[in-house]
Amino acid sequence: MPGTQFIQVKSPNVIYGSTAIESTYDYTECNVQYENDRITAVPETTTYNIRTQTLIPKLGVMLVGWGGNNGSTLTAAVLANKLGLSWPTKEGTVSANFYGSIIQSSTILLGTDESHKEVFVPLRSMVPFVNPEDIVFDGWDISHLNLREAMRRAQVLDYHLQEQLADEMVKLRPRPSIYDSTFIAANQAERANNIIAGTREQQMDQIRKDIRDFKKKNSLEKVIVLWTANTERFSEVRYGLNDTAENLLSSIKKNESEVSPSTIFAVASILEGCAYINGSPQNTFVPGCIELAEKYNVPIGGDDFKSGQTKLKSVLVDFLIQAGIKPVSIVSYNHLGNNDGLNLSAPSQFKSKEISKTAVIDDMLDSNSILYRKDERPDHCVVIKYVPYVGDSKRAMDEYTSEIMMGGKQTFVIHNTCEDSLLAAPIILDLILLCEFLQRISFKEQGSNSYVGFHPVYSYLSYLLKAPLTRPGFPAVNSLFRQRYGIENLIRACVGLPPNHQIMLKERIRKMVSTEDLNGKTTENGVH
Repeated sequence: MPGTQFIQVKSPNVIYGSTAIESTYDYTECNVQYENDRITAVPETTTYNIRTQTLIPKLGVMLVGWGGNNGSTLTAAVLANKLGLSWPTKEGTVSANFYGSIIQSSTILLGTDESHKEVFVPLRSMVPFVNPEDIVFDGWDISHLNLREAMRRAQVLDYHLQEQLADEMVKLRPRPSIYDSTFIAANQAERANNIIAGTREQQMDQIRKDIRDFKKKNSLEKVIVLWTANTERFSEVRYGLNDTAENLLSSIKKNESEVSPSTIFAVASILEGCAYINGSPQNTFVPGCIELAEKYNVPIGGDDFKSGQTKLKSVLVDFLIQAGIKPVSIVSYNHLGNNDGLNLSAPSQFKSKEISKTAVIDDMLDSNSILYRKDERPDHCVVIKYVPYVGDSKRAMDEYTSEIMMGGKQTFVIHNTCEDSLLAAPIILDLILLCEFLQRISFKEQGSNSYVGFHPVYSYLSYLLKAPLTRPGFPAVNSLFRQRYGIENLIRACVGLPPNHQIMLKERIRKMVSTEDLNGKTTENGVH
């Protein structure tokens, strides 16, 4: 990013080369063993060589649902930042920024200086990320509107900003997309005038052609595809349909009706070697799709953008449980008036959203067996209502009731008003930037000959997603603090720095000083 001063680490554990940062990193973990009723903890340390490529590729991003509120808002925001725009509002002049993006607008604790003052630096200054202003955008949408008209329809951005962007946005028009009325709400039918015809196999082939065309026309080195379109209903998962990669590809070829549009997009992206991120709550990544990503070693991530209400929930519930307080009832209500709200007014689509919004607390509950039995869960209710008048300004109301000491009760009631797409757009940006960065990292155990990358299921993206996708057999992490620490400490590892901790021994150990005791003798620490 222009104006960013990159941090250099002076250490024998890191080498800055012309094309890569090479670091040596001691990774210490605690393995737990069970012997009868005894639990034994065994610390183990593995030394890794970590290589982070520093050459930034020319990146293209294709958004499924490009003409929706999120897609048009993100594109407009990147353009506004690139052009350095400012515009008048009734509160004063506003300048383009990337507030809400952890990579562009947050800091990381680097260390302490000689006076023991903590030094924070921009997160993006630690390692090289793609500059958002260099991203080339394209995508698909079931509506034929160009991005200028889509931006106006969304009613998210201020009028004066829309007018400044109009000449650029009118040049951008989504490619035809897949419309299947059995997967999204019937109320979306009037938008559907920009459709890929044909069988599922023909639709998949067209998407693959679109990706290749986009890549070639713009001389791109890397493409990431991201779903920010309507929430679909859940797909049925069954033997012979989508349980393996082979069966899923066969089902697409046979035009099986239970293969969803989002899964077709995911399969097409994987076959083209492009990372695919699912920003909605449906089960796009059926087992066969995950297996396909593993087979071709193509990154995937999901599900469902984590913006306002759910992000707060992943913080507050974690706080309560870590404080030894027991949440017993969590009721989340929200209403909104954008097209997402309209689509979610249909029961099947709402069910997908309900699953992603309620599962967000599961790992936190499982972390405390003192408060919760194995099968015990709080009453957890999620309600979403469509209220056209409020538009993109979503209202969320939450009530958290907890049991405290000796049968007491504590209740939090929270009201949250948020402009939905202006929270989602920077999350989409972070998903893109982080996903691209992760693809440039490789590892080997010290002494090994070959480097390997991350498993294709990119769980580091979980900070930004409600229902984190994990590789089969591995638990999801929903705690926002743990997710954030994971990203921060990975970046530190890439430049040979240890994880951040809050032990602060040097600051907290009493300093050795010389004083005179009551008898005029000298003693250390002032202790007699």
